[in-house]
Amino acid sequence: MKNGNPPGDFSKAPRCGATTRRGTSCKSPAMANGRCRMHGGTNPGAPMGNQYAVKDGLYTREAIEKRKSLRQFLQDCDSLLAGL
Repeated sequence: MKNGNPPGDFSKAPRCGATTRRGTSCKSPAMANGRCRMHGGTNPGAPMGNQYAVKDGLYTREAIEKRKSLRQFLQDCDSLLAGL
């Protein structure tokens, strides 16, 4: 085979199975390490959304609560200033 790849039946390779934008499962074969070359996950149960946002804590429970409390504080300040 080309580039030193082992011969084999392409149709029998394990599939990625990640959910695509269309809502169907990915039909790309998994690489030797078990990961899809396009989706990167080893299984369809991988978290969805922006991976970088999950890593830096943008959508953690604590961050969401902080944003809610800050929003409430700003609304209270606006109502206090409007009463003056």
